[in-house]
Amino acid sequence: MFFKTTHPPETFDRLARRALFGFIMTFIISRIMVLLIMSGQSPNLYCFVRGTHVHHLNYGIFLLSIVCGYSIFARPDGRTAEITALLYGLAMGLTFDEFGMWLHLGGSYWQRASVDAVIIVAAVIGLIAYTPSLERLEKRHFHAFIALLVALIGFVYVIFSTGTRIGNLYGPKLRELELSSSP
Repeated sequence: MFFKTTHPPETFDRLARRALFGFIMTFIISRIMVLLIMSGQSPNLYCFVRGTHVHHLNYGIFLLSIVCGYSIFARPDGRTAEITALLYGLAMGLTFDEFGMWLHLGGSYWQRASVDAVIIVAAVIGLIAYTPSLERLEKRHFHAFIALLVALIGFVYVIFSTGTRIGNLYGPKLRELELSSSP
């Protein structure tokens, strides 16, 4: 009783920050690991079941199911809620890293659709994590929101236009690397 530590209460923005961190870190680590495996600089850690490559989006889907079921039925709070939010972000990262494969089954891992989906999901989680609650919005916040929206639209334009150029430069090399490392 005397040594009880106080833990700040979990709020939607704190939980969203944990989910955003897990999401972004999982995406980055997944991309690095796949590149290292495909280039032969890391051992093949892929899971094969009877010759079929089990993609990590499947792990993400199963983990999402577990985390969401746990969130609904156990209703975690405190530190457990924060760990659950982090695991949710991790599961989302595993799943959306291969979003392009949802759209084009059997397509390349390096599809542009996956990166675009990750940017959109990260932006939505980021808005939840860092936007003040609606009750606290004031006129100055509205002006800042408009400025942020204009900047976000500009950012999306730059990402899409440069992404297309970068995809044209490096896409064929990544595709060739992917095909050469296939079993």
